[in-house]
Amino acid sequence: MSSSNGLICFTNCLLPLEDGSLVERDLWIDERRGVILDAQKTFFLRKERPAKVIDLDGNILSPGFLDIQINGAYGFDFSVYEGDDEAYSSGLKTVAEKIVETGVTSLLPTTITQEKTLYPKLLELLRPYSSPNSATLLGWHAEGPFIQYAKRGAHAPSFLQPASNGLESFKEVYGAENLADAEDWLMTGDHERGLGVRVITAAPEVEGVMSTITPLSKSGVVFSIGHSLASSAKALEAVQRGARLITHLFNAMPQLHHRDPAIIGLLGASPHLATSFHPITAKTPIDTRFGHELSRAPPLSAAKQLAAAAEALDEVDTPLMSPEHHAAAGGPLSGVASPLSLGHEDLLAKREHLTPRPFQRPYYEMIVDGIHSHPNSVRLAYTAFPEGCILITDAMKILDPNLKDGVHEWRDGKRFVKEGDRLYLEGTDTLAGSVVTLDKCVRNFVRFTGCSLGDSIKCATYNPAKCLGIENRKGTLRAGADADLVVLDRLGHPLQTWVGGRQVWAKQ
Repeated sequence: MSSSNGLICFTNCLLPLEDGSLVERDLWIDERRGVILDAQKTFFLRKERPAKVIDLDGNILSPGFLDIQINGAYGFDFSVYEGDDEAYSSGLKTVAEKIVETGVTSLLPTTITQEKTLYPKLLELLRPYSSPNSATLLGWHAEGPFIQYAKRGAHAPSFLQPASNGLESFKEVYGAENLADAEDWLMTGDHERGLGVRVITAAPEVEGVMSTITPLSKSGVVFSIGHSLASSAKALEAVQRGARLITHLFNAMPQLHHRDPAIIGLLGASPHLATSFHPITAKTPIDTRFGHELSRAPPLSAAKQLAAAAEALDEVDTPLMSPEHHAAAGGPLSGVASPLSLGHEDLLAKREHLTPRPFQRPYYEMIVDGIHSHPNSVRLAYTAFPEGCILITDAMKILDPNLKDGVHEWRDGKRFVKEGDRLYLEGTDTLAGSVVTLDKCVRNFVRFTGCSLGDSIKCATYNPAKCLGIENRKGTLRAGADADLVVLDRLGHPLQTWVGGRQVWAKQ
């Protein structure tokens, strides 16, 4: 039953605020416009109260969840196009309509590395989409092809490539018209405009990639560091150039080492050191075909190549990131003193080379299924930088809360084995993506970190929206934001989902 004056009031509920707190407060929405209202201002301007009042029995009324990295769901794989536009569009619609049962109201369809000629077609089909009964597709997350060979996971080696021509290489692959424009974000309210790539996952150490970060960031694309062997210095430089995100933290990257914490170390980066010292590095030997740092990842054996088939968690050995290793690799310690080791006179002499830049630690994604990252690692990361945490599923097409365990088809003749939330390539013990739902990630996160449910909700709503720059429209309960909402019980289980002011799903 709709409201006669278009106004709906949710009462007897807890609202999660942007600081992670939960407060008892009513929320007004305009179901006709599909937006959240300022109750006080609306009352004084319109001189009327909501004609429809919904009592939520003390449950939580949250902004709808945002999943900014999801490879597929409900039997559909965003990376598979078989020449049938209608079938592909139907698959997209199925995912958008069904995923609301997990509390997700917005998502970024994610594709792994493809054959170059396929990108234009995929981008055309993956433009933003919304319907009255579905989650909103916000654009596209391009994971590859400019990634590190040794950390490629399930990305096909033959399709990986360097960015030999810098930004032009990115335009050649994705299409210049498909890269997001800073003035063309979703907040315009026009879903039919030329929106395309929102997030690009790439390895900054791959040839030509580093030079693209600043222009991409200025155009509105979120550059995410991932599938990479970047050292601390390389990772820091990428952030100083504009990288805003780390793709599935801990997975497909060097593991934490106390002398060179690499990409993971960005969570603990001191803004004082980062602002004062622009990284001074020597060029690491690069294989121009794959951007492969030769000294860090020797040629893979057949067994290791097989083990490298996971999407987010590959088993390729990564040597310790020690100073000695860097010196041998031509890294930051090969003949160039660290800023911390420089004396006062040395600093003055090198001042012209040290460019102060504002520094902000990047957001980071985590797959909180208890499999891709140990609960202690999840807590360690969150404790280091809670404001940057973003929960994702990185889910494969097999994601379906109602799907039973067993063997299921994937792509390229390969098959999955599903055991609960564990997903393996058949015949191996290699993890192959995720089947966890985002609402379960939210609940797991509370258990793993000890944070409040409100703080966990923030990592699936406000933080991803802010990373994308759309927090005025998505991921918050601000007046004027889209009325995309999920009703949760006190443990975080979805009870209802609303999109654009309309209820699109309810638990039976």
